[in-house]
Amino acid sequence: MDKSRLRSVIESARAAVPGDARHAASIRIRDALLDQPWVQMAGLVACYWSIGAEPETHGLVFALWKHGATVMLPVLRDDDDLDWAVYDGPDTLAPGRFGIMEPVDTRRGIDAIRTAALVIVPALAVDRATGVRLGRGGGSYDRALARVGPNVPTVALLHEGELMDGVPAEPHDVPVRYAATPEGIVRLAG
Repeated sequence: MDKSRLRSVIESARAAVPGDARHAASIRIRDALLDQPWVQMAGLVACYWSIGAEPETHGLVFALWKHGATVMLPVLRDDDDLDWAVYDGPDTLAPGRFGIMEPVDTRRGIDAIRTAALVIVPALAVDRATGVRLGRGGGSYDRALARVGPNVPTVALLHEGELMDGVPAEPHDVPVRYAATPEGIVRLAG
């Protein structure tokens, strides 16, 4: 199945899951992540503010922040690359491009992700053998992931059934090292 068709299938499946079930699954993902020592020790975390039927990150971002981590969230630039700004509580967000909530803090630049000790990214699917993630197709997170150091944990958040075999890949796709699902954390070959 090509990327476009797979995106459509997954987005339809996500939309069909009741909101309370998606919320419960997101809590399990959050708790599984927060139980990991490498998450607990990360002083600077790059994450994202979830939208729509994505696994919810609002509680995760808040929990990381309350436990003392500095959390950077993306700011979508006009060229579709990602700038980064620090989250400093729920009142420090405002709608950005496409209505996605972004921090109002000073922009740190596209290379700020290089300093993160943990990077959490959205995905529609991840290949269990290679770690290649299927995003929404804009390439923003592949560009950001290309800037992350080789020893930094990169994690894609997924709903049940979205860690799969045979996710279509292209040369610019950057694999993640972990998938976080409602069933737990999976270390990937990528």
